[in-house]
Amino acid sequence: MTKKKHKTQPDSDHEEKQATESTGTGQATEGQSAGDQISGEQTAENGYDLPAEMETLNAELEDIKDKFLRATAETENVRRRAENDVQNARKFAVERFAAEILTVRDCLELARAVDLKEDNQEALKKMHEGLDLTLKQIDSVFEKFQIIMVNPEGEKFNPDLHQAISMLESPEVAANHVITVIQKGFTLNDRLLRPAMVTVSKGRGNGQNKENDQKSAENETNSP
Repeated sequence: MTKKKHKTQPDSDHEEKQATESTGTGQATEGQSAGDQISGEQTAENGYDLPAEMETLNAELEDIKDKFLRATAETENVRRRAENDVQNARKFAVERFAAEILTVRDCLELARAVDLKEDNQEALKKMHEGLDLTLKQIDSVFEKFQIIMVNPEGEKFNPDLHQAISMLESPEVAANHVITVIQKGFTLNDRLLRPAMVTVSKGRGNGQNKENDQKSAENETNSP
């Protein structure tokens, strides 16, 4: 009986040891599973970098804003160019008409320059009156279309508006000034349509210069 009891005790101890090891193993398994779950959550958290993602989105937003501003500026430039083209088309739409009608006005002005004769004075007078009326009407049309006459007689020569046909000596007109206007010029909305054809003064004649040179020579001869 005593020997059986001694044999049973070690078996019981062995069973308790196995139970303890089993319990410890179970606890270790549960702890390892919880640790894996926490590690997985941390890994998922670290995989989504919020500051970096926000920085990327801000960079893309700035790029979109820059492209939008450039497109807006280009659209505004196109609109302004279109407006300028429309304005120029309106201003200079009658340019060809104006160039053609200038010849008609020149003819009327030449007819107006005919002197009255004693034998047909009354007829010429009526013709002149009709020509004067026609010229006034044409000038009124020109004024409506911003066609301005350039008649620079006595004025300083301006190469932007005048075309010099010849240069003459004139003691009455200062040098580089218009003596006579051969053909009047015109501008259309401040743009030159046709330059005025003019003769320009050289200043005093050579005879006056020679006389001055002779007087200067005489003064030098008489001087001690």
